[in-house]
Amino acid sequence: MSEQQPPKIEFPCEDYPIKVLGDAGDELRELVIDVMERHAPGFDQTQIRVKDSRNGTYQSLTVRITATGERQLKTIHEELIASSITKMVL
Repeated sequence: MSEQQPPKIEFPCEDYPIKVLGDAGDELRELVIDVMERHAPGFDQTQIRVKDSRNGTYQSLTVRITATGERQLKTIHEELIASSITKMVL
């Protein structure tokens, strides 16, 4: 049996979604904006989608950026997950 390979992303990739799950509050949003502005400057902050968990303890934020390469995506992931308020990055 051949192993199925994940689809290859062609860069630059416009409208690339990144979802961040973490503790609810302004701190999570500020972290996400800060990291995205550093690594995907000019992303559209008005398109950030926020969804609260059932009890309001957690939030998911979905942002869309123009992904320029695997290194950019890896760096974004590493910086976001390094924060204690971040639980998961997809």
